[in-house]
Amino acid sequence: MDRVVVSWSGGKDCCFALDKVSQQGCEVAGLLVTAPQEQGTSFGHGLAIERIEAQAKALGLPLYVVHCTYDSYTEDFVAKLKEIKEQGITGVVFGDLYLEGHREWGEKVAKEVGIDCFYPLWMDQKESAEAIHQFVDSGYEAIICRLRPELLDKEWLGQNVDKQFAKATTTYPICPMGEAGEYHTYVIDGPLFTNRIEIKEAVVREMETTVLYDILKVELIEKG
Repeated sequence: MDRVVVSWSGGKDCCFALDKVSQQGCEVAGLLVTAPQEQGTSFGHGLAIERIEAQAKALGLPLYVVHCTYDSYTEDFVAKLKEIKEQGITGVVFGDLYLEGHREWGEKVAKEVGIDCFYPLWMDQKESAEAIHQFVDSGYEAIICRLRPELLDKEWLGQNVDKQFAKATTTYPICPMGEAGEYHTYVIDGPLFTNRIEIKEAVVREMETTVLYDILKVELIEKG
């Protein structure tokens, strides 16, 4: 049995990848999130690490944080994986869909560490239109926490990734799954969650190239 750590952003793709490898029989030993010092938040999604910690707690999994800089991103990622490998990790899981450059980077990193690399969601780009519906039907709940306003209406911020949103993605010039960073998400519930994450406070912030739904406070709600 593979014992893996999941590269984690807090969004739907890494969560869906976690679900896939869990169903395939892998032992998931933890989540791995990168936090560049220049941001002080998770890479890409801009989530406070406390929001990621809430997800890890809700999933009942350890969280490993890669404290890095933009310049040392790969070096620090490799160093953390080597550290985790000492705990018996045999592989790392990524939630990338079809961008070859991302996969090449992940495979290179895994090879340097001496562990396996898994891409359970890998698909052709054209399959992303169906993939968004598969996520909606999976039982996981995610909200849109960041988007590029020139590509997607700001009104979607804080809204669920549901059937209405999945249908609407076909009317925008984007990948339905947001693979190129058109939008980012934050998962708050699903089959593997022992607690639901309830958002108590959030504000909208205009960033340089994106608009952020900055989640300031959450509460874990026990599921009956």
